[in-house]
Amino acid sequence: MKKFRMKNIVPQKKAGSSTNANVTLNTHEISTLRKTVYGHFRRHRRDLPWRRTEDPFHILVSEVMLQQTQVPRVLEKYAAFIETFPDARTLARAPLHRVMKLWQGLGYNRRAAALKRAAFVIVNDCGGVVPRSEETLVSLPGIGRATACAIRAFAFNEPVVFIETNIRAVFIHHFFQGEEEVSDDRILPLVTATLDRRNPRRWYSALMDYGSALKKTGTNPSRRSSHYRRQTPFEGSNRQVRGAIVKALVKKRGIEERELVKETGFATALVRSNLDAMERERMVVRRGGRVKLGQG
Repeated sequence: MKKFRMKNIVPQKKAGSSTNANVTLNTHEISTLRKTVYGHFRRHRRDLPWRRTEDPFHILVSEVMLQQTQVPRVLEKYAAFIETFPDARTLARAPLHRVMKLWQGLGYNRRAAALKRAAFVIVNDCGGVVPRSEETLVSLPGIGRATACAIRAFAFNEPVVFIETNIRAVFIHHFFQGEEEVSDDRILPLVTATLDRRNPRRWYSALMDYGSALKKTGTNPSRRSSHYRRQTPFEGSNRQVRGAIVKALVKKRGIEERELVKETGFATALVRSNLDAMERERMVVRRGGRVKLGQG
């Protein structure tokens, strides 16, 4: 793959250039990056179901699913979820255990509960229509700025500027060769400068596909980001305990807490501490020694 030569120059304003504290991009370099990214996209674009729609709710669902979860796992769940919950009203009305049953296998189950709450807000405060503004999107449960911007780019073709792991990989690979602990503050001006404002939806799809490919060839460039965090082991983690709790409650709806401890196979204290957290998040309800999934 073609690489740009890293430049380390003093920023200077000049016609036809875009500048950040370490790298100056001229129009030729911007054009070259776009040709590289779009060239890869023409040859290796991923055919993803959420790219075949402009339905904002379907795209919102895909973006929540893709948080901290790889594309192949989302592909296994997306179609069935959308078929069962095709719009915000259907999801808002659904019992949480039904939502969780379909979510099984994606992990981070609190995202499913947050998504159901977001659907409720969309129905009650937005007339059932996914909002377009960043301010309103980030007010929804489970939606941060990066997810809000991705929704705006893919659902509404808005020329927003944001960074996620695949985007980081592209810019670190091309512009920060040999550097470690590269901050998003240094990358963001480059994302702004190179953005194809005529078709942000296509540009970000291409950029993410290219970044995903770069991460699979040799050393993952995103590991040189100051924001990179190695995921903690799943075995014995609270994520594993919570997943086991949800799985048991989906299967049996309501269950004695003592039986739930036995069903999960984890220590009583560990199960109870996670139940405490899940109760605060309204994911579970405890009453009379029994536990069941809440309403999210």
